[in-house]
Amino acid sequence: MIIKVVAFSTNGCRTALRIKESFPEEDIELFAKTKCDTLGIQRIEGKTSEWTGEMFKVSDAIVFIGATGIAVRYIAPYVKSKTTDPAIISMDEHGRWCIALLAGHIGGANALTERIATRLGSEPIITTATDLNGKFSVDTFATVNGLRIMSMKLAQDISVGVLNDEFVGLSSDIDIGGDVPKELTVADEGPFGISISSDPEKKPFDRTLRLITMDIVLGIGCKRDTDPEKLKGFVLRMLEKEGIAKERIAAICSIDLKKDEEAILSFARFVRSPAMFYTSEQLMSLEGEFSKSEFVKSVTTVDCVCERSAMMPYGGELVLKKTAENGMTLAICKRRLDVKFP
Repeated sequence: MIIKVVAFSTNGCRTALRIKESFPEEDIELFAKTKCDTLGIQRIEGKTSEWTGEMFKVSDAIVFIGATGIAVRYIAPYVKSKTTDPAIISMDEHGRWCIALLAGHIGGANALTERIATRLGSEPIITTATDLNGKFSVDTFATVNGLRIMSMKLAQDISVGVLNDEFVGLSSDIDIGGDVPKELTVADEGPFGISISSDPEKKPFDRTLRLITMDIVLGIGCKRDTDPEKLKGFVLRMLEKEGIAKERIAAICSIDLKKDEEAILSFARFVRSPAMFYTSEQLMSLEGEFSKSEFVKSVTTVDCVCERSAMMPYGGELVLKKTAENGMTLAICKRRLDVKFP
């Protein structure tokens, strides 16, 4: 996770340093907004409200160490949707309390709150109803397992049904590990239920919450200033040819030279998946057999941007090797999803 931590006092800076030391496996950056000693942590020189807006764009989670009201004031202008907001966590300066403030399920605030509390010896405060009652949370389940929620309204209705002990069916095209939660009933039909499938049109229940397997990663290369509609049309044609629904796309990947390429960014927004960019060193570090282009290597120092990009985040199997059209290249990788109940 990309985690930003901001402290508002010297004691808060001590807690921030403890968080970073306790999570060596995460990408954590520390900031301070105080006139007191920051213990070496970089200060926010401009307005904290503007800093918060920028962090919303680039972070998976933001931890505010200070009064909860401080966090509320700074995040208020930027809160948009539970499907896009980063996890927001509030802690007191001594790290006694750890509060999941925003994006508890999909954003992962609840899970991160538990992790921080465990490692720092804090008291976790989680207020979402399913967690409080020890019930199955469909949005947490989907997020953890790489499944796209096709309707947040139906997801909310599922949670209501779970809390009220109503019938909630479960139909799945893939094997799921672990034990089926007692709140769900395995079934192929019924008034209301969950469908887990790679087919976004499958609706076995009268009212079906569709969870689509996000098992496809696209590696894309293109000439500078490629027309976004041109790239979009090319990729969609290739997906249709391969029988792959766009809802299955987990990420759009390319070399960091293309991180400001509007055609790639526009397509990522269209399919509602993150755009991920890697350095030439990262891409060339991948082992395996890839298509090679001396021209591409002369420009980027990478022999094949699209195939390596597609494989970079999760590994998996290339189901479509490099395909080129009018200065655009595409590779499609299918990653393995190990879907399981907790």
